[in-house]
Amino acid sequence: MKRILDSAVKLCLTLPLFFQAAMAQDTLGELSTIVLDTVVISTSRMPVHRAETGRNYSVIEGKSIKDLPANSVDELLRYLPGFEAQSRNGFGVQSDFIIRGSTFNQVLVVIDGIRMNDPLTGHFNSYIPISPAEIERIEILRGPASSIYGPDAVGGVINIITKTFSFQENESTAYIEGRVGQNELYTVNLGGYTHQGNLDIAGGYQSNNSTGQELPTGVNNYFNIHTASLSLAYNFKNDWKLATRAGYGYRDFSAQFFYTQSELDLSTEQVENWWSQTSLMKKKGNSITDIDLSFKQTDDVFEFNPAFPSINEHRTRQTMAQLNRFTGLNKNWRISYGLQLSHRNIESSDRGNHEDLHAGAYGIVDYSGIRNLILNLGMRVDYDQNYALETCPQFSFSYLLKNLLFRGTVGRGIRAPDYTERFVSTNIEGPLTPGRNLGNPDLVAESSWSYEIGVDYQIARGVKLVSTAFARSSENLIDYVVTNSNDISNNENLVPDADYLYATNIEKATTYGIEAELWMVRWINSKSRIETTLGYTWLETGSESGVVSKYIANHASNLFTAGLLYNLGRWNLGLTGLYKIRDKDKADAINQALEGTYMVWNLKTSVRVLDELRLVFEVLNVFDEQYADILGAQMPGRWASLGLSWKL
Repeated sequence: MKRILDSAVKLCLTLPLFFQAAMAQDTLGELSTIVLDTVVISTSRMPVHRAETGRNYSVIEGKSIKDLPANSVDELLRYLPGFEAQSRNGFGVQSDFIIRGSTFNQVLVVIDGIRMNDPLTGHFNSYIPISPAEIERIEILRGPASSIYGPDAVGGVINIITKTFSFQENESTAYIEGRVGQNELYTVNLGGYTHQGNLDIAGGYQSNNSTGQELPTGVNNYFNIHTASLSLAYNFKNDWKLATRAGYGYRDFSAQFFYTQSELDLSTEQVENWWSQTSLMKKKGNSITDIDLSFKQTDDVFEFNPAFPSINEHRTRQTMAQLNRFTGLNKNWRISYGLQLSHRNIESSDRGNHEDLHAGAYGIVDYSGIRNLILNLGMRVDYDQNYALETCPQFSFSYLLKNLLFRGTVGRGIRAPDYTERFVSTNIEGPLTPGRNLGNPDLVAESSWSYEIGVDYQIARGVKLVSTAFARSSENLIDYVVTNSNDISNNENLVPDADYLYATNIEKATTYGIEAELWMVRWINSKSRIETTLGYTWLETGSESGVVSKYIANHASNLFTAGLLYNLGRWNLGLTGLYKIRDKDKADAINQALEGTYMVWNLKTSVRVLDELRLVFEVLNVFDEQYADILGAQMPGRWASLGLSWKL
């Protein structure tokens, strides 16, 4: 109770700063692009404004990223309204993405329209191999999108749009920022974009490194993280554009209690990924065509304890080709359609060697012939060697009435089991120790129906309230269930008549909730502005039996988020915070517990000291909250750093 009261006091003391700052000035210019109506959304596969999609989108502009107290994309996203990132350490080490009570495998990550979800495990979905300098904007779609993207787009989609792959013209920029801080922390973030004639060039490098803070077990949560990317695009005179990119990411970090609750856990992990993408695009009149090819390779080396001889090593590869076409038939009808082909394979010491083919096709029809009403109908068919044939229909509408926007969606989503759920521990010579996780090669795809209704209210120019009610009914959800080896078909390496945690399609669950968001923007002059976001999400997950596993319902029941960007002449201020209410949990074997609530605030400020040279100061976890998102994986306490930023 004392922790709850303390957190409530901090919240009450801090929130007035947001309202005071947001309401301090009158709006002198157009809305900032963080307010969604001025942005053409591309995640929908149709270049339309947010109000025409019938969906709840958020947009973060790339130019704002470096001013916020975030050192990776996952740190940036975790403070957005309606979004939950369950992190195992800071600075981009690892995070699981949750939207609307989804599992971490039910959110799809996309870069320039290409799906990035890792086929080995959803824990790697936050490993995004492009530098922040390349990002034009990030679009977050809440709710199902399997009718467009296929598997995994159940809770929502995170679409990262880069400067060289978009049709939008960007101004040339370049910058470098470096900071040093506590626990031998040093960070580097540099990059730029330029447009020269018909050629676009963008690239950058980001590095976060530290010996780490000491955990309660005496282990330091060290990390060394490096991300580099380079992209080129050439604009031909006949409206065609050719863009290509190469990206690289490397992570070496302490992973104690990331995946287990064993007192013997002294885990370390190294993850390396390569990403390449080439797109041929044409935009002419009301039509857009793009042809994409991509390849991604991920190498993972996991060591549980140096005293044990076994080390898990995995290499996954995925190759994808797709064609997307949009055209406006007339002023009332728009259509979009496309095809995708992909191949993925794994070479693993404990999961074996496997490969799968996947094919998908979709079509979307958009009609706006009724006054103030837009209707959208989509359908997708997917075939996969793992789960055979699946269809995902979806219907959305939006209706504008003065300063009110009414919207709604109903759609089906699917989620494919990953290689870990299908094959973990199946390639290890037995007999396996009882109680170990075991994959099931016969898993079928999870499926769900999602429903939402929402209202957006433009309170005043620069002030918008967004509210949404939603529900999702799911079946065949995958969980690890205590199962006797005699009842397991692939039991060749198991102890007879012993119990294991066997991946199984068992769960039926219903998730429902409410999202409320307040977006406020005020311009002081043409170069100075204040942007404020406040969000609240309430979630509840239940089942017919009344018992829902921790894996399925591993989300906060109440989540408050807040963000502030204040640009005033020589001085910039960025502030983010969240307050989470969730179920308590504990693990006696490792003497770790999850508290029912926690609150975290982060601050970044900079001041111009010479031309475009700025002094930068950042404090993460300002109030030194002791907390964890995942049981056992203690998050960092207060962490301060100081450095310089130079805009070239």
